[in-house]
Amino acid sequence: MGTATRLLTGTALAAASAWLAAAPALAADPAALEIYPPSATPGSEVTANTTACGSGGTAAGDASAVGAGAFKLAPSTHQEDAIGQFKVPTSASPGTYAIRAKCTNGKEVSGDLVVTLTSREQVTPKGHVKTGVGGALGPDPLKTAAGVAALAVAAAGGTWLLHRRARGDGI
Repeated sequence: MGTATRLLTGTALAAASAWLAAAPALAADPAALEIYPPSATPGSEVTANTTACGSGGTAAGDASAVGAGAFKLAPSTHQEDAIGQFKVPTSASPGTYAIRAKCTNGKEVSGDLVVTLTSREQVTPKGHVKTGVGGALGPDPLKTAAGVAALAVAAAGGTWLLHRRARGDGI
């Protein structure tokens, strides 16, 4: 190998090892305030958490952008997480709002909350479906009883005719 090749290979290896050493620090971004769920409807409960406050750290949260006001973030059972909750006001308008928190160690973090008017949960329909076909337990039991009686008479008449034909009496 030539000197230039060794120099380039050594430089590439040094850069790769420096990047790999910094990768764990890049993966855990303490400058973020995680909002869950990231998209909420007015009146719903939202959780905010961060690792920026350190182990046992607390923070003062500010959701006044969406109209919820101040809330506290306290240490949780998750290692180094400070967690707090607030309720999206029922008067909140759709849009994206910046939620902020300031840790007792002086670090400030923020995250975005998207307010929508509709929930993405599946809604199960309730009540009767008006298809125009009616049913056995429809709104008029008298008509239902008349229909059942007509079917019974038709079945009895058909059975009597088939019986006569089988005996050879004719119709």
